[in-house]
Amino acid sequence: MARYTGSVCRLCRREGTKLFLKGERCYSAKCAITKRPTPPGQHGQARARKMSEYGMQLREKQKIRRTYGMLETQFRRTFEKANRQKGVTGDNMLALLERRLDNVVYRLGLASSRAQARQFVRHGHISVDGKKVNIPSYTVDVGQTIAVRENSRDVEHFKALREGSTHVLPKWLSFDAENLTGSVLALPQREDVEMTFEEHLVVEYYSK
Repeated sequence: MARYTGSVCRLCRREGTKLFLKGERCYSAKCAITKRPTPPGQHGQARARKMSEYGMQLREKQKIRRTYGMLETQFRRTFEKANRQKGVTGDNMLALLERRLDNVVYRLGLASSRAQARQFVRHGHISVDGKKVNIPSYTVDVGQTIAVRENSRDVEHFKALREGSTHVLPKWLSFDAENLTGSVLALPQREDVEMTFEEHLVVEYYSK
């Protein structure tokens, strides 16, 4: 399966904002945006030019896509699915992105970044309703239970989580740290998205 293998810090610098792709490092002084807040490449420090309407739409699309760690084809497919649903397309798109299993594992605090969450899912550490699911793009639904599998709970990372975590949960999820189990209480709403996005620009980008 194709995936991005370059420096994720370059992605943050390119979008000019923190995408929180490296977990705890993003909150430290080592964050690339803090050290070098200019776009990567030899022209990164050139005088900024006024961005066109298309440019703003493209950058916002890239920002959201990279935040959730998706390639273009998969992201476009998610948008098209959201566009077929009733309601506001942008809100539908973000709700679908939030319901991805790798994102839910991250939002539960079981991983420090979406990339780490994706790795946990792929390596078979996560179950949904008692069954192993190793597909990061799996869409969770209300009432489902996401848990660390029994034979994975002795992994050092998960053992530390059972001793206590200060992770702040979104209101549509619940989490039992002792049993490393989370539940989907409701569908995520627009206000539940932790990042600041202008999703209407993505809708405009794909509507051309």
